[in-house]
Amino acid sequence: MSQMTLSELSEKMRDIDFAMLSTRAEGGQIAARPMSNNRDVAYDGDSYFFSYENTHTIDDIKRDPQVGLSFAGAKGWLGKPPSFIAVEGKAELIRDKAAFEKHWTKDLDIWFEQGIDTPGIVLIKVHASRIHYWDGEDQGEIKL
Repeated sequence: MSQMTLSELSEKMRDIDFAMLSTRAEGGQIAARPMSNNRDVAYDGDSYFFSYENTHTIDDIKRDPQVGLSFAGAKGWLGKPPSFIAVEGKAELIRDKAAFEKHWTKDLDIWFEQGIDTPGIVLIKVHASRIHYWDGEDQGEIKL
């Protein structure tokens, strides 16, 4: 078992567009929903997702910012099993248009028709504290 670097992990994440974002709901249950990482994968331990302010996701994060992200690759390299990545971290809610612009891609217009000027838009930043990975041959953990 070799220890993967954050840079190597970023390479594995490059083609994984969606993650499941897990939060703790008001009653203590775990709630998960798919979120697009917008191909923002020059991964340094921070993940970014856009949402609307008036959602259960944002309410959950306000109550408890500890979240989980689950990534699953569609296929592995050279016929190998796909990669699976689990991230534990702390979410931060950002409402700054300059930050929106930095992480915006045109593909997001399908969900946010007015772009960064869409009323009620918020950026979720998840800063990883621990990352687990598996790829069928290798597994490991990175602590940040």
